[in-house]
Amino acid sequence: MAIHITDDPAADELLSSNPFALLVGMMLDQQYPMEHAFLGPQKVIGRFGSFDPAAIAAADPEEFAALCSTTPAIHRFPGSMAARLQELARLVVEQYDGHTERIWMEAADGKDLLKRIQALPGFGAQKAKIFVALVAKQLDVRPAGWEKAAGDYALEGYRSVADVVDPVSLQKVRDYKKAAKAAAKAG
Repeated sequence: MAIHITDDPAADELLSSNPFALLVGMMLDQQYPMEHAFLGPQKVIGRFGSFDPAAIAAADPEEFAALCSTTPAIHRFPGSMAARLQELARLVVEQYDGHTERIWMEAADGKDLLKRIQALPGFGAQKAKIFVALVAKQLDVRPAGWEKAAGDYALEGYRSVADVVDPVSLQKVRDYKKAAKAAAKAG
């Protein structure tokens, strides 16, 4: 299944073919526009030459932070995100033998999947629910109970990056988020 989150075909191809890239894109989706966050892995591969978790984990932290900070940076906080990306890569190597997809393919059920994702650096409760919905909706990985684990993000509609499949759905997600913020602010 092809992922279409960014407006860059090479970036979307990387997200579709490299599970670690998809996980990192989600990690970077914080205080940064989602389509730019998901471009991060493509920027790294263009500068580093690889998006292999073992290679990223083994990279010199200062050099890796510098390449992540090169304009256009991978995030508005490139230094801290470079460190988090390396931490995530180390975890994937140590706990999943470098096979990111094992995080979701070997989950016993939706609750286990949510727990696995929440244990990752940069994945709080809400982001973990969104990622459960993303692998379910975009990769068709649907362990029993995934809907409960994903909460409202499992519902049909345009609530998160899990629902983005083209520029139109991206705008619908933006509109939904804007409306939700306005409603929360109003009270």
